[in-house]
Amino acid sequence: MNYAIILSGGIGSRMKMDGFPKQYLEVNGKPILVYTLEIFQKNSNVDVIVVVAAKEWEEQIQQWAVDFGLTKVKLVAPCGASRQESIRNGLKACITESVSDEDNVIIHDAVRPLLSDELISNCFRALSENEGCMPVIPVNDTVYQSRDGEYIESLLNRDTLFAGQAPEAFNLLKYYNVNKDLTESELEKIRGTSEIAYRNNMKIRLIPGEERNFKITTQVDLRRFEAIIGAE
Repeated sequence: MNYAIILSGGIGSRMKMDGFPKQYLEVNGKPILVYTLEIFQKNSNVDVIVVVAAKEWEEQIQQWAVDFGLTKVKLVAPCGASRQESIRNGLKACITESVSDEDNVIIHDAVRPLLSDELISNCFRALSENEGCMPVIPVNDTVYQSRDGEYIESLLNRDTLFAGQAPEAFNLLKYYNVNKDLTESELEKIRGTSEIAYRNNMKIRLIPGEERNFKITTQVDLRRFEAIIGAE
């Protein structure tokens, strides 16, 4: 079985929407979350979708699943105090339903609605020989390091630097095991989905990401998404 966890618990403070979650904004009559769910619904590798969201949105998400024919959306798990705690809550929901140690999980942000079907499939394909997978794009700008934010301390070699994207995919049981016993404080310190896997010696394969697979974080990102949807 292949599970998809869609993280939909953020409030989008940088969007400046007075606390209204950006993933539920409508574009052309459809919530951003639904655009994302539709991609995973269509992918032949995905068997079950788990949405992680605030409790007050559970009923609405279930209704959207009915309205838009999202039959793979089986569960809505509660979000946590941090992104990684939300991921762990989603993992718990998957483990409850899991039938094999060979089951996989792919984790994605609700506000990355423009990923391709091919990228999802490539993530699962990479798991045939690896314990995890993360799409990346090369860093094209010159990158400087400065701990005080005022003076350059060093120049990093951009040829060895990559910007990570979602979705990230893992063997479900192995990834759950490295998350299950972490404290709330430890979960809060984790900055990337693959970080905890890498730190626990899981083999994480890097695959080519997609420029189009951007995260809607600001009003500029929203306008860009609206323009793409409008053009299509």
